[in-house]
Amino acid sequence: MHKFLHVLCLILSLPTALTYLSPTVTRSFKLFSTTQSTARSTTRCDHGRHTLQRPTATQLYADNNDDFFNNEMYTDSAWSCIQGLPKSADKFRAQSVDSAMLLDTILNEYYDSSDSDSNPARASTNIAETILSNANVDVPRVRNELRQYLDSLPKVSDTTNKVMSPSLQKTLKAAAVYMKKNGDDFVSTEAFIAALLDKDDFTKKALNRQNIKASAVMASVAEQREANGPVTSKNQEQNYDALAKYSIDFTQKAREGKLDPVIGRDSEVRRAIQVLSRRSKNNPILLGEPGVGKTAIAEGIAQRMVNGDVPDSLKRCKLVGLDMGALIAGAKFRGEFEERLKSVLKDVEKSNGEIVLFIDEVHTVVGAGATSGSMDASNLLKPALARGQVRCIGATTLSEYKQYIEKDKALERRFQKVLIEEPTAEDAVSILRGLKPRYEMHHGVRITDDALLAAAKLSDRYIQDRFLPDKAIDLVDEACAKLKNELTSKPTVLDEIDRRVIQLQMEKLSLQSDFEGQKGKGGGGRMSGIDIELEDLLVQQKNLEAQWTAERNRVGDVNLLREEIDALNVEIAEAERTYDLNTAAELKYNKLPALEEKLRVQEEMLDGGGEEGEGDSNDLLRDEVTADDIAELVAQSTGIPVSSLLTSERDRLLQMDKILGSRVIGQEPAVLAVTEAIQRSRAGLSDPSKPIASLMFLGPTGVGKTELCKALSEFMFDSEDALIRFDMSEYMEKQSVSRLIGSPPGYVGYEEGGQLTDAIRRKPYAVILFDEMEKAHRDVLNILLQVLDDGRLTDSKGNVVNFRNTIIIFTSNVGSSAIMEVAEKKDGTVESRRSEMLQRVQEATRSEFAPEFLNRNELVVFESLGKSDLRGIVKLEMKGLERRVEEKGFSLSVEEEVLDYLAEVGYDGVFGARPLKRVIQREVEKQLAQLILKGEVGEGDDVRVFIDDTDRVQLEVEEGGSKLVKEV
Repeated sequence: MHKFLHVLCLILSLPTALTYLSPTVTRSFKLFSTTQSTARSTTRCDHGRHTLQRPTATQLYADNNDDFFNNEMYTDSAWSCIQGLPKSADKFRAQSVDSAMLLDTILNEYYDSSDSDSNPARASTNIAETILSNANVDVPRVRNELRQYLDSLPKVSDTTNKVMSPSLQKTLKAAAVYMKKNGDDFVSTEAFIAALLDKDDFTKKALNRQNIKASAVMASVAEQREANGPVTSKNQEQNYDALAKYSIDFTQKAREGKLDPVIGRDSEVRRAIQVLSRRSKNNPILLGEPGVGKTAIAEGIAQRMVNGDVPDSLKRCKLVGLDMGALIAGAKFRGEFEERLKSVLKDVEKSNGEIVLFIDEVHTVVGAGATSGSMDASNLLKPALARGQVRCIGATTLSEYKQYIEKDKALERRFQKVLIEEPTAEDAVSILRGLKPRYEMHHGVRITDDALLAAAKLSDRYIQDRFLPDKAIDLVDEACAKLKNELTSKPTVLDEIDRRVIQLQMEKLSLQSDFEGQKGKGGGGRMSGIDIELEDLLVQQKNLEAQWTAERNRVGDVNLLREEIDALNVEIAEAERTYDLNTAAELKYNKLPALEEKLRVQEEMLDGGGEEGEGDSNDLLRDEVTADDIAELVAQSTGIPVSSLLTSERDRLLQMDKILGSRVIGQEPAVLAVTEAIQRSRAGLSDPSKPIASLMFLGPTGVGKTELCKALSEFMFDSEDALIRFDMSEYMEKQSVSRLIGSPPGYVGYEEGGQLTDAIRRKPYAVILFDEMEKAHRDVLNILLQVLDDGRLTDSKGNVVNFRNTIIIFTSNVGSSAIMEVAEKKDGTVESRRSEMLQRVQEATRSEFAPEFLNRNELVVFESLGKSDLRGIVKLEMKGLERRVEEKGFSLSVEEEVLDYLAEVGYDGVFGARPLKRVIQREVEKQLAQLILKGEVGEGDDVRVFIDDTDRVQLEVEEGGSKLVKEV
């Protein structure tokens, strides 16, 4: 009966038992998870004692009258220590659980070993280490002595039954008494430490061995409690030192020299400091576009605080940046995020104004951490900001301020706006010069002043979707990274020699294997040639490797000197801040000049090619970023050729009219107008606020308007695909404007964007052709006016698209009848007829297009084609056919009579050159296709096209000396 009652008692205790499984079975902690806050882990049985047990598990017994294992009594951190007791006892195979094991679970994370600083076990360990360290206790020594003490305890083989020692029971009772005495709601880690100091013999002896009095540790406990207040929540200990966990100390970074200098923002910094000095609502919010330097201004304030260059009210302050990501990360349960943020604000408030909070992307506090039934970060911030207990600097963009902050009027009124404008290109150069040493030291390269000028100028001119100084800094940074990669890679000339040496060595081995035993009979001449070439290459390889090593060493020496000078400057700044003037003078006027002189000598050696006096042209390595490097990056990212004009490109531009004229026949005035526009742009003389050129091609159909656009695209980009073409007959309706710039908000297609704006955003350097412009709706013309005038267009989403690197061409058939009539006249001179034609075309265009549209375009009139012009076009078309035929493996020969015949038959004064193409297809291509399909022409054959005696076109195939004549 007695045994039956004992078993029944064990079964009843299972649901709430605190257990730790032995190593021989699967470990499970689900029964005493801290989330089961309502479960009581004590069970009374006839044996008169509490037991924490499970079959085949470690069992921990306690007296019946004590409620030690009720997790409602403890904070999460303290409860994790209780949960670790069975594991500690099992580790040291002790019969009873001693109070020293409680210290073991506090100093070592037994129950929860995750990496997060906010997990309960880690929080308990951190608190204990802080308290003991503040009392000058050697914590590692205590851990070591504790392990030795627990190892010395009597051990048993059966680890399933554990009894709480009297010392542990007394310690837990003392912790509960400490909790009630200090008005806490829960037993905390501080209560455990205070109880151990009073009841645990090992703790007392360990402190005595270090000559540390218990009163000193208790004073440290009191200091910790004063800093964090009474324990009123179960997870409070996880939020101790919340400011250190969830923020970044900008002033400490400034003190260590880890912040970049802030140049040219004095007025904005002064305005922000002025707002910070107010009595209430002393919270500036920095508003500006992305990349203009909002965060840099906050860093500049931190640097001024460190240097003492601030009003007296800020001299003892420090600037810390709130890490919203760390605050939200891991906050799984309702109220956990609020606890963290309140702890941060509490730490800031307790500083009595000596901590200034910086929240980058401050709009993220609106809605941050909000779950069902909880408050977001902004509502927690507002009371503290209004009372002036927390001084905060916010930073966000104008659009996000409007979207998030302005809607919350209560939050908006607590901030004072400080607008941060984009710096000019000249100011950006000053900023780049200030940052230059940092980037030189980081990448181990040198940056020329021309490169900085080019970065500011080219980014301002060609990169329109971002803002200075960020886009200029990015160009310099990437150019430095590119050069650094080249410095650390093997030079191309040496790499080619290495590959050639390997190739020759493999060839030599192959020849030796093939002609082994046949010396002089086969391959001997080749072998000797390989030996001679290999010997020469090995000498070159050795010399180049020695030169490469020497140059790398010189570059490395320069980088080491730069780093040494930078570290010395940090020491000088620190000495000046602490008024250690002797040290500052010694470093500044003795060590620093010597290092700078040494650096100057090393850089001169690097520029001169070394002590041997080699010229720069012989150097394998280049450690200097130039303007060409910046231009190359801009060209890669935008597709705009902004690099320096090479001699070959100059010659090509000078010959541009001839190159275009060879493809577009009979339109010399139009070709010349396009050529002059491109030459002005590439020479840097065109207005940078307008497109490269805006031309209107007028003329009858089939005279080469579209063909000139294709030729221009191929000349500029080596591909006709770079032509962006819009057939304006598709834009005859009023609502078709939305197809160009995107649908308005709320309409179908809003998310898709506009066909014109999206195309130019992807390809900012292009030829845009608006074909048959007279067919477009008038509203379409109106939307293009700002493109022609300012070189920009705003799409439906408010994004400004840059058209300043495009060539815009409109084509129209307006006035074509006048051109044809004048062309048919025979009286008068050529000049008089052309003058009359221009006058009549201009009258026709004025009646069709608005004056403001015509005023923004250069009119280019295409004249009708004569028979002589058509012969040149026939020649071009036949050359194109010859090229296509050659790809099939045979050739095509066209006699001059065929060209005259096709030009005569294909001439049409009304339709221009288009009928000519159909004639060529009918007279030549059709019959040539039949020959190919019948297999009558093969690879290597020549097909001759000629006119026979009956004035008919014939094809003659020359095949192996025989001739096959095919009549067309």
